This record gives sequence, C-alpha cells and structure tokens, in this order.
Amino acid sequence: MAVEDGPLMESIEWFLDHLKVERGASEHTLSAYHHDLIRSAEFFRRQGLADWSQLESEMLIRFESSLGPPMARSTAQRHVSSIRSFLKFLKRNGEGPTSELPSTGGFRKPKTLPKALSIEQIERLLSQPELSTPGGIRDRTLLELIYGAGLRISEAVEMEREALDLGELALRVTGKRGKTRRVPIPDGTAEWLDRYMKEARPLLAKKPSSLVILSDRGKQLLRQTAYAKLERYAAAAGLPRGTSPHTLRHTYAVHLLKGRADLRAVQELLGHESIQTTQVYTQLDMDEVRKKYVSAHPRK
Repeated sequence: MAVEDGPLMESIEWFLDHLKVERGASEHTLSAYHHDLIRSAEFFRRQGLADWSQLESEMLIRFESSLGPPMARSTAQRHVSSIRSFLKFLKRNGEGPTSELPSTGGFRKPKTLPKALSIEQIERLLSQPELSTPGGIRDRTLLELIYGAGLRISEAVEMEREALDLGELALRVTGKRGKTRRVPIPDGTAEWLDRYMKEARPLLAKKPSSLVILSDRGKQLLRQTAYAKLERYAAAAGLPRGTSPHTLRHTYAVHLLKGRADLRAVQELLGHESIQTTQVYTQLDMDEVRKKYVSAHPRK
C-alpha cells in the first residue's frame, strides 16, 4: 500500500490542516512539510510501519542515519525538524508514538564564530564616539554595556534604570525568556554609566522614561539603530568588516577566559542555559593558542 492511500497519510493530512487552519501556515510552508513528511512516511513504511503509534526509537535512529550525504546538511535538518513537529502534534492529540522524539541538533550548520577583538582594537572602538554631545556619551556608554558587561544588544537597549546598581558595580539583566541574572561591571563601565545618567540622559529625555538608553528623540533606541552605530564606529576604528554587537559580546567572553575566569562563571554572566553554548561562544583563536604552545613548549 502506498503512503498516499493509508493511515500514515491520513495523520499527515490532519497535521497539515492544523498548520493551515489553526496556525495560518503559508503555502510554501505547507508544501515543504508535505514533501518532507511524505518522504519520511515512505521510509517508515518500508520499515514495516503501518500506524504512527507503532513508531519505535530504532526506526527513528535509522531514519536520521538515512539523511546523511549527499543530502545537504540544511535539508537533512529540515527533514528532522518536520518529523519532530509532526510527532509532537500527534503526541499532544493522543495518537503519537511512545518512543523518544528525534533530536534536531545533529545536522545543524556549525556556528561561525566571530574573531575576538584585541584590547587595542577595543580601545580604538571605544574612543570613536564624539563625547561633546549627549548622543556621543550615550553611544560610548552603550558600547561599554555590550563589551564591559557582555550584554546582548536587546538587553542593553531594553535595560531599565532600576536595574542599575552602580554603588555595587552591578546590573540586573533580563535575558531570553525573561530570565534575570546579576552581572558585575568593571569600574570603567560604571564610570561611563554614571556620567551618562548625570550629564547626557537628562538632555535626551524629552519625557519620563524607565529606560537607561534613550535615542536622540528621548525614546527607546532601536536595535537596528544600535547596529548601524556600531558598524560606523567599527569602520572608523579600522576594525574588520562584520564587527557587530555579538563580536563585542564574544570578545568579552574570550577576554574573561584568557584572564582565567571559570567557564561556569562565564556561562552565568552570558546568561546561557547550557554550558555547551558557552563553549561554542568562547573558543579561543587556534592560531594564537598554537603560537603560545610553540613558544612555551620545551621542544620548540
């Protein structure tokens, strides 16, 4: 019996109807799910599967193994994501398998890590804002928050005044999914925050606002605007193209690790739920590691 004629397809059509009617999925999305799930169902049919409730972990492992080269990594990842979403839907509706759902990590494209900036490059970047204007002091403070405290750009522009504790040299940061963390800040960053709050912010604030970082019009500084500012300052400082807020955050982590900070502590400071994420963000430049190894090894 072909997939299109049996109960495997009936469940797929139910899921596609759910995506279309209740989730408002586009025709492109529906077509992609349809293609991936038909291919998956045909694989499982050849394994002897007649109903999705009978799907076993061993079959799922064989399915993931079948998605290797020459299939592109992104295509394989999409197939796994499609079948996972489908099986989760069936489980929520009491008709799914009891086996563990397939993972979605095996085919992800490896993260491309930005190259950490040197201390000298960071100093050149920080010196770019024009400090004779309130906006320039704000921009310097924003750069200090991202590098000095390792904040995501969204965390910096959304920070509220009550989150500042300059007396204790600390910030209360609200990160992803509303998770809060307390982050210590260096003296230099605290000094710029203090100067900004006393000298520049009162001139930027057109009306009362709970936010720390304000735009020239006294509103929340948009992330896109912050990106553009950093891009302009990075170019003026002669930094590599593509230098971004994430580059500064990555540099913050790398500099902490080079200073022998504990990896678990860096995980907490960055607000990562998984230590594996921190390890990816904080890989040191292997050329530098190799040079240090060669210079230090007794058999150089």
